[in-house]
Amino acid sequence: MRALRRLLAHEVRALHSLGLWVARRRHAVAPGAHAAPYTGPQTAMMYGFIFVSVVETVALAVLVPWPLVHAITLVVDVYGVLLMVALHASCVTRPHVVGPDGSLRIRYGALFDLRIRADEIVGARVERRYPEGRLIQPRDDGSLELIVANQTTVAVELAAPVRYVRPLGKEGRARIVRFHADDPKALVLALTRARTAPSPSPGPPV
Repeated sequence: MRALRRLLAHEVRALHSLGLWVARRRHAVAPGAHAAPYTGPQTAMMYGFIFVSVVETVALAVLVPWPLVHAITLVVDVYGVLLMVALHASCVTRPHVVGPDGSLRIRYGALFDLRIRADEIVGARVERRYPEGRLIQPRDDGSLELIVANQTTVAVELAAPVRYVRPLGKEGRARIVRFHADDPKALVLALTRARTAPSPSPGPPV
């Protein structure tokens, strides 16, 4: 039941992202924050899947002769296409975020969300890798890879393992997090600047 509830929550967030996408808005990107998109390598593939699904839906609508089966198939197929579009929309509207305070939020659409405080980060670097595995892949060395189109481009080292939650609720901890950003140099630079920026000096006593 827990996994089912989480799946339903993911679907709701993805469908909400459709509205944000249409309105050209992004989710939880505060003023002064650096938003880092990560959809570049997967966009063509996602549109390809959506196109094939639409063709399949139209073909079945023409070929299925039984009205009840036709109606059920049409509803299921249309909803499936809608969810695929919503998944892509959620990735576009929920980028990674470097906060003005040096914090980092690593996301994948409505499925994954990891917040890391500035004081938990030891360093970040551009590191292009082509790992195998699923979207969220824990490794035996205590690292976590968030893989987009078979690649990661940024590695973040942490002072201590941080807790993360996988899409179906399974938890883990990671000391190094590797993920993809379309412009990894800009993300690493923004994170480094935010973490090393001097704190504002206190004002004169009143």
